[in-house]
Amino acid sequence: MTTVAVIGCTHAGTFAATSILAEHPDWTVHVFERNGTLSFLSCGIALWVGDHVSDPKKMFYSSPEALAQAGATMHMRTDVTSVDPVGKTLTYRSLEDGSDGADAPEETLAFDKLVVTTGSRPVIPPIPGIDSPHVLLCKNWDHAIAIKEKAKLAKSAVVIGSGYIGAEIAEQFSLTGVKTTLVDGLNRPLANNFDKSITDQVAAAFEEHGVTLALGQKVVEFRDNPDNTVTVVTEKGEYTAEMAILAVGFLPNTDLLKGKVDMLPNGAIIVDDYMQASVPDVYAAGDSATVFYNPTGKHDYIPLATNAVRQGLLVGRNIEKPTVKYMGTQATSAVQLYDLSLAASGLTKAGAERRGLTVHETELTEDYRPDFMLTTTPVTSILTWDPETRKVKGGQFCSKADISGAANVISMAIQAGFTIDQLANVDFLFQPNFDKPVYYVGAVAMKAAAEA
Repeated sequence: MTTVAVIGCTHAGTFAATSILAEHPDWTVHVFERNGTLSFLSCGIALWVGDHVSDPKKMFYSSPEALAQAGATMHMRTDVTSVDPVGKTLTYRSLEDGSDGADAPEETLAFDKLVVTTGSRPVIPPIPGIDSPHVLLCKNWDHAIAIKEKAKLAKSAVVIGSGYIGAEIAEQFSLTGVKTTLVDGLNRPLANNFDKSITDQVAAAFEEHGVTLALGQKVVEFRDNPDNTVTVVTEKGEYTAEMAILAVGFLPNTDLLKGKVDMLPNGAIIVDDYMQASVPDVYAAGDSATVFYNPTGKHDYIPLATNAVRQGLLVGRNIEKPTVKYMGTQATSAVQLYDLSLAASGLTKAGAERRGLTVHETELTEDYRPDFMLTTTPVTSILTWDPETRKVKGGQFCSKADISGAANVISMAIQAGFTIDQLANVDFLFQPNFDKPVYYVGAVAMKAAAEA
């Protein structure tokens, strides 16, 4: 009888456990999770804050009971304290009494296969005052509850971090009457996701809705005040509010395996095409693991739920023997801010430069459908491509129309190794409700091919 230990159960862990049991129903699968819930869709936190969620319970797509019914032995509110991947044992203790488990007895489990799906943890910089009760994180269910409760009464907030999570939280706060300041060390909102011609539109939308943009500013202190507020002190100013939301990124939560398997410098466990780590019978997936980033052809760290789900499923397919190869990722994503739809896949020019790569960019702004329609609206398309091979490396789109599907088109083009010339000649549909005779993805590809 094969025994599997799965440590961590958000997205990768949930899908890994489910897929292992589907492939090997006679195996014994132990699932360890520190929290009392699993499968929480944290991308819905901002939507819940803005009252766009029908039922917060539906933000979970699985449960401990569902996994137990599938055949897993569940250890909820349990802390795995140590792992020996070579000796194939782990120790754990219960957190059920609500403490850190220090007084609970340790138990040991011997396993044949280990799956590390411990996820990620929020980056908490060593800033004075960051442990203030007014400074909230935005990652798990408990964080979501705290933000939702605080937002019911709060009239002001400072959001630190203008990536997807911070931008969405700031947007929803501003729409619900909360006076909002958005702080970031970079000088543009969503600067790691989109280029300037798109982020300028985002910045304008924030300002139109009363959000104060404090960009190009690093936070140096949090200071609690007698009136139950907190002051966020930056290099350039001070911003006082009833709460501050910290959303400055994530790091792999892999301390248990530090020094025991190969990792990137940030702690992401390096996995091969079959989700195997450097030690035999050890697998990793999701935010605790690397992804193979197709635009660069290298291992990278890109914590997205989509990556976690696909990698988790592959664990089940490959845990007995290498069977289904990982296809890699383009980090395809999208976000809705006010009436702007934004979507992207692959490299931006700045993202390429950070990785030491040279790319060319082609930009096109045109109405997304014919002018004879009663309404239309512009779409900004940016195509990133390799000047030597002419291969597509990335795409970004922004419009008041729903352009989210365009990012999926770019994702497939990158994964298939398309050149800009091939993308320009793809058979895209034309129908006046949806696009022009030349679909804007094809149009920007044609412009790129003409410029090359």
